[in-house]
Parts: sequence; C-alpha cells; structure tokens
Amino acid sequence: MDEADIQIPLSPEIAKRVATSSPLGLDLGFKLVRLEKARAIVAIDYQDKLIGNPVTRVVHGGVITALLDHASAVAVVAALDEPTSIATLDMRIDYMRAAEPGRAILGDATCFKVTKSVAFIRGTAYHDNVDNPIATVVCTYMLASDGGRQPGANLK
Repeated sequence: MDEADIQIPLSPEIAKRVATSSPLGLDLGFKLVRLEKARAIVAIDYQDKLIGNPVTRVVHGGVITALLDHASAVAVVAALDEPTSIATLDMRIDYMRAAEPGRAILGDATCFKVTKSVAFIRGTAYHDNVDNPIATVVCTYMLASDGGRQPGANLK
C-alpha cells in the first residue's frame, strides 16, 4: 500500500499529527500505511538497528511491542469523535513466531469499543498475511488521560 491508500476519517491536520507525533516511532521509522475510522495499519522496514539477536538477525520483540502500541494508539484516535489525550492502560501481547529477518513488519490495529473513559483495541503484527501472525495484541487506553492539565504538568 502507498499514501494513496490512506483514507483519513479525521481532519488532515489531526491525522498528520497522529501519524507523526511519536519521537520513538519517528526514530524507529514507523510509516502510516492505512488510516480508517477506528483502524490503523503501521509498517516498519527491517533495519540492522532493530536486531535483537545478532546470530539469527531477528528483530527485537520490543520493536514489535512498540509497533503494536503505536498502531493501537492511532486506531484509538481514529475512533474518537472529538480529540482527547490517551494513555496505554493495559497491553497483552502474545508472540507466536519470530519476525523473519530482512522483511518489513505491519501492525494492524482496530479500536472495537469506546466508552466514556476507556477504548478497547485488538491488533496483529505480521509480514504479508494477517492470518499468519508474528504477534497479537489486546489492549486498553484511558481517554482524557491528562485530566485537563497542560502537557507536561506531571513532570513539574
């Protein structure tokens, strides 16, 4: 898929911020592949800096976790009618096999339920076929996580 496949459910400005706001995602090289209402697909190309095992050259599991967390967060924002702050509340990842060295990885996440204060997401990391997962995720995000405070207020 390329940029022409991106279907933006929100204003282009908000969608662009969602896709590019994570310094970690930018450093790792996450790319937004598809964005729909309540769904996001994010990709990461294979890079030597992502290797967790130098013998097998397999991507580190933490990269898969970060990819699924990022795709899930984007899916939550894409599910909301009004933008708000979010924070990962709980995340369970089941690893089913190692990612194959030299291959890009896709993270496909869908926000399937939003309540007043929590969003619920399911997702999968895979290479070519979602039916052959590298890992699956089930997670929840707190909505309005900043409690109305300014960004960084808890750091003071």
